[in-house]
Amino acid sequence: MKSAPGGAVDHTAPAPRCTPEGAPRRQGAREPAARTYARALPIVPVRARGLTIEGADGRRYLDCLSGAGTLALGHNHPVVLEAIRKVLDSGAPLNALDLATPVKDAFLDELFRTLPPGLAERARVRFCGPAGSEAVETAWALARTATGRSGLLTFTGTGRGGTAGVLDDPSANTHDARVARLPYPQDYRCPFGVGGEHGADLAARWTESLLDAPGSGVPLPAGMLVEPVQGEGGVIPAPDSWLRRMRQLTADRSVPLIADEIQTGVGRTGAFWAVEHSGVTPDVMVLSNAIGGSLPLAVVVYRDDLTTREPGTPADAFPGNQLAMAAGTATLAHVRENALADRAATLGARLLSQLRHLASDFACVGDVRGRGLMIGVELVDPDGEGEPEPGFTGSPGAAEGGVAASVVPGSGRRPRPAAPELAVAVQRECLRRGLIVGLGGRHASVVQLLPPLTITDEQAAAVLDRLADAVRAAARCRGGGTTAAP
Repeated sequence: MKSAPGGAVDHTAPAPRCTPEGAPRRQGAREPAARTYARALPIVPVRARGLTIEGADGRRYLDCLSGAGTLALGHNHPVVLEAIRKVLDSGAPLNALDLATPVKDAFLDELFRTLPPGLAERARVRFCGPAGSEAVETAWALARTATGRSGLLTFTGTGRGGTAGVLDDPSANTHDARVARLPYPQDYRCPFGVGGEHGADLAARWTESLLDAPGSGVPLPAGMLVEPVQGEGGVIPAPDSWLRRMRQLTADRSVPLIADEIQTGVGRTGAFWAVEHSGVTPDVMVLSNAIGGSLPLAVVVYRDDLTTREPGTPADAFPGNQLAMAAGTATLAHVRENALADRAATLGARLLSQLRHLASDFACVGDVRGRGLMIGVELVDPDGEGEPEPGFTGSPGAAEGGVAASVVPGSGRRPRPAAPELAVAVQRECLRRGLIVGLGGRHASVVQLLPPLTITDEQAAAVLDRLADAVRAAARCRGGGTTAAP
C-alpha cells in the first residue's frame, strides 16, 4: 500500500505481488526455524499428480515421501478428486462435528470391510483430532478408562507415545501416569547384540520380566502401544513371532494391545493392515495418515468391551471432516478393489532385492530393510570400525519373511557407526536428480522410501537409478569410496 495525500493509506494501491519463487524466503521470515521438510527440501510445489511434483521453477520430481505416507494413491488421484467434488457439489456441511451423515456412514462401511476379521466383528470407531499423536492420546485415554490403570508400555524408536499430551495427561494421576520404553527387536542394531530370532526372544523375555517382576518399578499398564513396522524409528519391521508373543503377553494379563497403524495402514506394507502379516488381532488400532485419502483424519478402532464409559477427553471440533471422510472412502475402496496391498508386497520385495545391491557396491550402505512399499536404507561411516561382538548371529532374512537383511551377517562385528551427515548428503543429491526421499531413524541416518501404491514398474526403475546415483555422488564427495568392504 502507498500513502495518499494527507498521510492516509491508499487502499486502492496494489499489494506487493507474492511470487512462488520468493515463498521460501518469506516462509523463513514468518515461520519458526522448526520446519522439518521445508528446510530439507527447498522446493515450492505448484502442481502434482501421482508420483510427480512440479516445482515453481518448472522442475519435476519423483515424490517417494508421499506426504510422510499420507498419499496411498499419490497426488490428486482421480478417484479422490471425484469424491471430494461430489461432496462440494452436494452442498453437504463440510464440518458436521460428530453428527451422523451419509458421508460418514459410507466411510465407516468401507472401513469395516477392510478391518481384520477378529476386530471388525466387535469394533467401535472413535473420531478424534486429525493428527496421529491425538489419536494415540485418545487410544491411551480409552485404555485407561477401560482398565482403571494409567501407564503405557511402548518401545524405543517409536514415533509416538511420548508426546507432551500423553505424558502430561490431566485426567491421570501424575505420580502414576508414565511411559515405559522397551527394547524393539531388530537385526542390524540389535539392542542385545545378537540379532535374529535370538534377539527377538530376548526382547520378549525382557518385556515379560518387566510385566511380572515385583521389583521392576513398572506397574501393570493400561495398554501397550506397538508399531508393526517402526517408521520414524528407521523402517524396522517387527518379527512376526515377536509380535505374536506381545499379543499373548498382553492378552494373558488383560493389557489392551494398541497397534499403531498410522503409517503402516492402507496397504503400505503389503497387507491392508500391517498386523495381518503376523495374524495378530489387536484390541485397539490407531489410524491416520492415508486413512483420510491425503486430507487430515484420524480414528481409533477398538474392541467393543473396552467401552465401559467414554474417555474423559473434551470433544474435538474437527471429528466430522466430510471431505477427508469422502477422500478416505475412495482411497480405501480403490486399494481394496484393485488389490494394491498385494501389488505393494510384490513390488516392494523386488525393490528390496535390487536395493540390496547398493550394500554390495557401497561401503557406506549399512543396511537395507522394509516391508512392502515402506523401505529404509541406512547410511554408515565407511571408515568406522565396528567393535567385536561375540555371538552376533544376524543373517539375511533372519527376521520372519526375510523382511530385514543385515549386510554384516555372521561377521562377528558390530555395524559401523551411523552417518547422519552422509544421509543428509544423499537426500540432497537425490533432490538434485529429481527424487524426493525422507530421512529418519534413531540417528537420522536412514533414507526412507514411501512411494504411492500406484507407482509403476518404470517409475520404480527410475527411483532406483536416481537413488543409486545419489549414493555414489555423496560417497565420492566424502571420500568414502564406492566398494563395500569384504
